[in-house]
Amino acid sequence: MHIILGATGHVGSALAQALLAHNEPVTVVTRDAHRTEALQTKGARVAVVDLLDTAALHRVFMGGKRVFVLNPPADPSTDRDAVERRSLRAIVSALEGCKLEKIVAESTYGAQPGDGIGDLGVLYEMEQALAAGPVPLDIIRGAYYMSNWDASLKTAREEGQLHTMFPADFALPMVAPHDLGQFAAKLMLGSPAPSGPHYVEGPERYSAADVAKAFSEALARPVEVVVTPQARWVQAFRAQGFSEVAAQSFAEMTRLTLEARQEPERPERGAISLREYITALVRKSTP
Repeated sequence: MHIILGATGHVGSALAQALLAHNEPVTVVTRDAHRTEALQTKGARVAVVDLLDTAALHRVFMGGKRVFVLNPPADPSTDRDAVERRSLRAIVSALEGCKLEKIVAESTYGAQPGDGIGDLGVLYEMEQALAAGPVPLDIIRGAYYMSNWDASLKTAREEGQLHTMFPADFALPMVAPHDLGQFAAKLMLGSPAPSGPHYVEGPERYSAADVAKAFSEALARPVEVVVTPQARWVQAFRAQGFSEVAAQSFAEMTRLTLEARQEPERPERGAISLREYITALVRKSTP
């Protein structure tokens, strides 16, 4: 049995569908069973569990052989880092004593030790905590999700603008969540022997200018890049509903992403290009 955390998100749902397509037994963990109806119709079992309920989550893990760990993103209106560390501790605690063959964990490019640096610090702690356990571990370090641009569709369509904190020409490793799910499925089905970390990005690197061009082509209208200067990053995050502490954390994570360019020697390459992803996003949103 494959146990999947985060199965209602972009990556987890793609992983679940890939495993089900191979006729593998899958249990998806969720707090809302209604969000898993599509997976249930394809044969997935559902465990309705709050991740902070360590005893209940432990019982689910005890019924599996391989587990996919994705620490769910917290509401940015909270102290996001603290909330995510709390769920991470619960997951690690629930894994204790489970006789598993393998864990596959979703991390991120740039994961590093530190406080107040968003997912870079939290997911590094996840990597370290899971690696310290007895179960063989594969870590996926995913590039910047193309789905992070989904929220830009509205302003691109209505105003012809793409707002970003990255310089227009800054080339960033990006990946479609579907490709991450497909790669995770490959690891879940593969040898239990640990490998990696595996860096996964798309066919090539893209800039905000490339994103604007993709929106422009898909929407059939000009779309320009509007860059938010660093001095206004925290203010911009606050305007999006972030708490002060979360805004500070995201601003620092953005700075580190810009300053520490990620150059893995042999990254795994997904198949979906940025243009394909944006085109599909626009088509899906069109009545």
